[in-house]
Amino acid sequence: MLAAVLLLALRFVVRIPALYAEPKGNQPPPWWIRGILVLTCTLVSFFHGSNDGQKGMGLIMLILIGTVPTAYALNRSMPDGQIQRFMANSQAASAVIEQKASGYNVLGDPRPAVTAYVAQHNLNEGTYPSLAVLVRDIASQIGQYGSIAKMPNASVGNTRNDMYLASEAIRFLMKDKASDLSAEEIKTLQAYKISLDNATKFIPSWVKIAVAIALGLGTMVGWKRIVVTVGEKIGKTHLTYAQGACAEITAAATIAAADGYGLPVSTTHVLSSGIAGTMASNGSGLQLSTVRNIALAWVLTLPAAMVIAGTLYWSFSRLF
Repeated sequence: MLAAVLLLALRFVVRIPALYAEPKGNQPPPWWIRGILVLTCTLVSFFHGSNDGQKGMGLIMLILIGTVPTAYALNRSMPDGQIQRFMANSQAASAVIEQKASGYNVLGDPRPAVTAYVAQHNLNEGTYPSLAVLVRDIASQIGQYGSIAKMPNASVGNTRNDMYLASEAIRFLMKDKASDLSAEEIKTLQAYKISLDNATKFIPSWVKIAVAIALGLGTMVGWKRIVVTVGEKIGKTHLTYAQGACAEITAAATIAAADGYGLPVSTTHVLSSGIAGTMASNGSGLQLSTVRNIALAWVLTLPAAMVIAGTLYWSFSRLF
């Protein structure tokens, strides 16, 4: 829809026939059209890498944390400056939470009460006191060793779980109207949450580089099939320069928005939808067989992946 509207608007504003023409064999387009296409392609490539990179890095980190948790459960490379900032933010957040606890204290393990709040989003008289104890425990665990890098392997898993639990509880508290937090208190808790996330939600540089190389190599190997399908098999006519640019601008904007909100989307699906929209807007018609196959792939991908993953997990759990 967005690509179709953009193409109609472009036709109204820019009335240069060459922009709406199909490519002629191996003849290159005019330099200014080539510049536009290079720019729009670059935007799609950048946001494609950003969004798909999130998925790849997330999967690798999930595997690393599951297989070698003592090495990757916490960010052991945090500099001393961040550790000092973490302790300062911890003290500030602890003061806010203890004030809300109204002098109540918790005997025993505070984690069940905090976990219940994260799961049920129901604020009660035990939430703030339990969270206050948990925040103090985290600060004590970090302060005991002076830095995360010096923490013994046996303590890493528990500390990570506590940090993640506190971060999630604070995230919900900042949105909870029943929490009765002022703007200044929310700012203090947000700073502490960022410090917690810096220690738990991190990605080593080598993982980022590996994913970038993998995405680049994958595009180099499989580009031709995608280009032919998108450019020639969605519509009944060949893609024009204007249609390609409008679809790419729409795809880049859509993926950028999804990237900002942390939503996983498929670049190919978004771009294919944009191409279909421009074909409909241009009156070119659609090749229903290709559209049907793309739609079926969208519908079947999720359940097929669920069945395969479930089968593999069941098989491996019985074998090992």
